[in-house]
Amino acid sequence: MAHPIRKRTMLAAALAGTLALSLAGTAMAQDVNLRMTLWSANEAHLKLFNEIAEGFKKQNPNVNVRFEPLPFETYTTALTTQIAGGNAPDMAWIFETAAYDFVNSGALVPLTPVLDATPGYNLGEVPASATERWTRDGQLYAYPFSTSPFAVFVNNDLIKKAGAKTPAELIAAGQWTWPNAIATAQAVAQSQPGKAGLVVRDFNYQAWQFLSSVTYGWGATPWSADGKRCTLADKPMVDALAFVHDAVFDKKAMPGPGQSVDFFAGDAAMTITQISRASLLPKDKEKAFSWDLVPLPKGPVGDYALVGQAGVGVLKASKNAPVAARFVAYMTNPENSARLAQFFPSARKSLLNAQTLAKTNALLTPAQLDTVVVSGISTGKLMPGHTDFARLQQMVRSGLDAVWQPQANIPAAMQAVCGQIAPLLAK
Repeated sequence: MAHPIRKRTMLAAALAGTLALSLAGTAMAQDVNLRMTLWSANEAHLKLFNEIAEGFKKQNPNVNVRFEPLPFETYTTALTTQIAGGNAPDMAWIFETAAYDFVNSGALVPLTPVLDATPGYNLGEVPASATERWTRDGQLYAYPFSTSPFAVFVNNDLIKKAGAKTPAELIAAGQWTWPNAIATAQAVAQSQPGKAGLVVRDFNYQAWQFLSSVTYGWGATPWSADGKRCTLADKPMVDALAFVHDAVFDKKAMPGPGQSVDFFAGDAAMTITQISRASLLPKDKEKAFSWDLVPLPKGPVGDYALVGQAGVGVLKASKNAPVAARFVAYMTNPENSARLAQFFPSARKSLLNAQTLAKTNALLTPAQLDTVVVSGISTGKLMPGHTDFARLQQMVRSGLDAVWQPQANIPAAMQAVCGQIAPLLAK
């Protein structure tokens, strides 16, 4: 039997140890460091994200949020490498093209319970069309914080110097069509050495999914709506690619393979991209130019719109997933969604109007916001996505190399691609 004094000493030591563990646990709780990967290193974007993180920290003094930009071109590969290597971030942007892979793989934490429990969040005002790719079995696994239409940024100075009609003039005349857009681009490229016509930003003859901003105008898609049949060799896609091929190799209206042209440096008449890139417009008066923002030209199928989406999700591998989910709820609540809409338009119905968007989009006019952003989100289709998208993307990209040659046999090239990807689609 232990001596009473010795017993009390042992008890005191045990209590001290318990208290030390308790204090250590408290210290840990007071120092939660969250990391979020994203593809943008743009200063204006990061400034806004950091301001939102500071707002969360005021409510949760023990939580620090760090944003880690990864290269756009290799973003999904870099993210999946981190996850596989045991270095998963707590939160991540996810491209719409990879949505099915992340949602179906079980890599993400369901957000619906946290969002529903957040006062004033009102997830119900986000339409099902915006959450479809991010939802499984009634649970939302990533919030689509950016639902951004693709549009055409215009350098009016270059176009007027070429003596061509500006997109605004073509729109006013009811003539804003793809053939006329390419004619304007061709006029600039032919008349001004060193200047290009139309640039599909981020395409670069590699990320072919960005060419959907053109091919959707022909009703062309890479696979059927159910994702099981290759449609790259169907007439709409063959016709669309033939139009682009002619614009590149015959009319020289679009930069060819290997050519890198930056519209925002004043080197092209037009570029197709999302409104988040408006922050790249030159602020230096010496480099500035008269610019415009207009919808995509009318294609053979009539008016159409392409919408790019990015979701933000919490990785199941995160050691602080509950706190990370609360940050996502804060970052995407109605108030912060309105702030984010400066660069990343929200699908929330209460924010989808020119008056609200104008409060945070000083660069764009109400007319531009209405015709490009509001209309585009309301009517636009998402960029193509599929399970195992990374493999499909690479296989199609490789097959398209045969198209980006001066003397291409487009139907044969597309038949070959379909032969390659058909087994993957059929799974």
